[in-house]
Amino acid sequence: MGDPRKNRKKYSKPSHPWEKERIDIERELLKEYALKNKTELWKMKAPLDHYKNRVKAIISKSGADEESGVLILKLQSLGLVGEGAKLDDVLSLNVKDILERRLQTVLFRKGMARSVQQARQFITHQHVTVDGQKISSPAYVVSLDEESKISFSGTSSLSNPDHPELSFERKSEPEPEKKEPDKKAEKKEDTPAEKKEKHVEKKVEKKEDTPAKKDVKQEAKE
Repeated sequence: MGDPRKNRKKYSKPSHPWEKERIDIERELLKEYALKNKTELWKMKAPLDHYKNRVKAIISKSGADEESGVLILKLQSLGLVGEGAKLDDVLSLNVKDILERRLQTVLFRKGMARSVQQARQFITHQHVTVDGQKISSPAYVVSLDEESKISFSGTSSLSNPDHPELSFERKSEPEPEKKEPDKKAEKKEDTPAEKKEKHVEKKVEKKEDTPAKKDVKQEAKE
């Protein structure tokens, strides 16, 4: 007979499918976080909506401090809110906050992949482990404790630090080429006074002889 459990959707579609502003925002998020399709985006938004609904229910109750404290601690462990956060901070969360906690995004932010797309490839090919356990889902939400335990699997070729796909981490920037000093620039420019003096000397050289000088030269020739 199989499993009698009924599979239910883990997300809900937008109530207005043709909102231009929302479509543009979703398109940018798909590109920035290398999501496969909008379904992945809606699946990440679903737990965020769940947390917000819980906050609204807690606010409507009286004497639910213990329940609110448990919820805040859970969100702090996931890195969604900081220390000293309140219920209002949970209501101000957006989908980008939870997208930053995806394993795919964290792997790229830690510098273990060249791009978000490559980080997705590493995860789906089971090269990545979290606390010693292989994770093949890019949408896995990483807690703050697990963030420092992300590594490549020991059986993966990426565990070798000399792997060509990891060489970008060790590449040093090329040294700038040494430019030869410009000889023209080294020549000292004349001051305005020196320029004026040279100009006067040239004029004197070009000046024609006076009649008296011409007579003297003619007598010398004879």
